[in-house]
Amino acid sequence: MQSLHNLSLEELMQFLSKEGERPFRAKQIFHWIYECKVDHWEKMTDLSKNLRFRLKENFLISSISQRNIQESKDEETTKFLWELSDGKLVESVLICSEKRRTVCVSSQVGCPARCAFCASGQEGLMRNLTAVEIFEQVYQIDKFLHLKGERVSHVVFMGMGEPFENYDNVLKAVYLLHDTLRLNLSQRRITVSTVGVVEGIRRFTNENLQVNLVLSLHAPNQHLRKKIIPYARKYSLEDIIEAMVLFAKKSKRNITYEYTLIKGINDLPQHAEELGSLLKEQPCTVNLIPYNPVPGLRLQRPEKEMIENFRHILSSCGIVTTWRYTKGKDIAAACGQLALQERKHVDFVAS
Repeated sequence: MQSLHNLSLEELMQFLSKEGERPFRAKQIFHWIYECKVDHWEKMTDLSKNLRFRLKENFLISSISQRNIQESKDEETTKFLWELSDGKLVESVLICSEKRRTVCVSSQVGCPARCAFCASGQEGLMRNLTAVEIFEQVYQIDKFLHLKGERVSHVVFMGMGEPFENYDNVLKAVYLLHDTLRLNLSQRRITVSTVGVVEGIRRFTNENLQVNLVLSLHAPNQHLRKKIIPYARKYSLEDIIEAMVLFAKKSKRNITYEYTLIKGINDLPQHAEELGSLLKEQPCTVNLIPYNPVPGLRLQRPEKEMIENFRHILSSCGIVTTWRYTKGKDIAAACGQLALQERKHVDFVAS
């Protein structure tokens, strides 16, 4: 049985026509699902009982189900665990900041990149998510916020997985999120992050989207980058930077480079100087992310003084920097911490 989210309005109208129903019912159904956030056909009270039965027989409203929900002590971060139709699990995170309601969404079960500091890739890649499974993480969280009179404002593809290794499904999910009849998210409020899949960056550049593109850089040179990101062995840093600069020129959008600071590995003054030289005169921002602890990894977070010094050196090179405030660390929802711990500790209480 297919998900209703997989159908365009026109496809749903065609289904209804074949069933002897008036095509305008399709807009009613979309209204119930995407505006009213109903999760059962029976609640669509302006549809006939017979039509509701036929819809139930042919379509799913939800293809993922919530297994667990955890809220951080700061009450600004909520982590969701979803069970997919094949029993596999995936996580996404809601981050609340002033008026922003940002969903960090996963694009794969597991991750092929195996970055040294990240929990998500420790068990490798299990499978790609479908476009609907990606979209529905956001839809379900939007439904969660709907009860509070709020809605999702931004989406970042920074959860589990490498988005450009699931390119077609990620692109379709972007269009579903942007669809005015669904969540109606501005493309400018959607961000895709990559570890540097060059052909994906080039293909994305030619889509003529207004979506933001972020590169997980994490090192100022190829030698060190290969140690931190084994996936970097497939692509040279020179080719990656060239592709990112081309994206910036064609999209007329600034680039964001994410840089996870790991004590004694990539946080030294010489690393900052080399990074400043690498990115000098680029229209970019470097987002500094202090390492978040992951069980089983012996890496450490730099002291505040080291981070401030690193940032000062970049600023002296004319590089705009931001320093990400860590949220959700207490529930393993911070950057690099998503790892499906519930698969290892299944004694949680589902909400």
